[in-house]
Amino acid sequence: MLDINLIREKTELVKTALANRQLDTAEVDLVLSLDTDRRNLLVKAESLKAQRNKVSKEISQTKDPAERQQKIESMRQVGDEIAQLDETVRIVEEKLQGILATIPNIPDPSTPIGKDESENIVVRNEGALPVFDFTPLPHWELGPKLGLIDFERGVKLTGSRFYVLNGAAARLQRALIAWMLDLHIRQGYEERYTPFMVKAETLYSSGQLPKFVDNLYHDIEEDLWMVPTAEVPLTGMYRDEVLEETSLPQRFTAYTPCFRREKMSAGRDVRGIKRGHQFDKVEMYIYCKPEDSMKELDKMLADAEETCKLLELPYRVKRLCTGDLGFNAIITYDLEVWAAGCNEWLEVSSVSNVGDFQARRANIKYKPSDGGKNCLVHTLNGSGLGLPRTFIAVLENNQQVDGSIKVPDVLKPWMGGIEVIR
Repeated sequence: MLDINLIREKTELVKTALANRQLDTAEVDLVLSLDTDRRNLLVKAESLKAQRNKVSKEISQTKDPAERQQKIESMRQVGDEIAQLDETVRIVEEKLQGILATIPNIPDPSTPIGKDESENIVVRNEGALPVFDFTPLPHWELGPKLGLIDFERGVKLTGSRFYVLNGAAARLQRALIAWMLDLHIRQGYEERYTPFMVKAETLYSSGQLPKFVDNLYHDIEEDLWMVPTAEVPLTGMYRDEVLEETSLPQRFTAYTPCFRREKMSAGRDVRGIKRGHQFDKVEMYIYCKPEDSMKELDKMLADAEETCKLLELPYRVKRLCTGDLGFNAIITYDLEVWAAGCNEWLEVSSVSNVGDFQARRANIKYKPSDGGKNCLVHTLNGSGLGLPRTFIAVLENNQQVDGSIKVPDVLKPWMGGIEVIR
């Protein structure tokens, strides 16, 4: 959430940022109008409360019963007016906070300005694309051919965009998750196993509610929400807490299944298991001091890149432009791996610096060692990596002419002796 003082004092900066994100700026004016109304109402209410306090003292000193009763009656009317003003303030404040909660973060000045994903910038390519002496199959053909992916039973069990992984494929998925968690631990992250369902306030703290309510799965009876990413519970862990400066940075990694109600149409972009309503992901998350967040962003990006390198997956790094930047982020790098069968780049990670945007929503601060005023932390998040697209690239890039699939060396310890999937 943006600081209301920033909107008051640097209105044009905020409007320019929204325009660069290809968004309407009218909400900024509405925020300012509601903020003015709220402050005027508060001044009036405080004036009446001061008047009531003054007269209350006078009442205790008034000897004349008639005069005393008159003052009591007048203060009852003032009390009623104060109560009405307080309720009006509450309603205006609720409207103000509701709109503030839907305004995205301000992009960092270094974020390139662009209208949409077509204007993202490829920073660099890493690794040579695999060369085959046969035509590599896409996973939606390769998987069923080897009995690894069962689309029909996924649909039978749940519906469109669900599938079942069989045998070595299920083990490969589990191997990827376990290996990535262990890798991130070696990189300096501490593992957390978090709930897969959270309260609404946890989703609000991370910036998912109210903006993305239509994409979330909600159990109405218990008022619990399925997590769309481990970023959500990892943000909520320290909600309404004050950390010690000496404890920062704190780096975490966590695995969760992710649940998202995405609107998907038929076509090439959704063939196979590239997009679904349920998928697995290993997340990296960092709490740090504001002056350290860009350095931590570089670390997190390097850690995500190492994951691709160790899996021997060709990848490219893209810098997202303002028109494609996520709601919370001030700066984001995407990692895309090459999938030889699909013959396309697949996004497997978004590494983002969120600044103090989530910390303000979640009220997460740190206490400076010098005893100064408590400060908001900065938070960062990144996939390390997301499945099933990493799974797709591993399958498609490691297929052999006889139809089998070589298991990447780093995953073999988790595969129970399976080195080639046939």
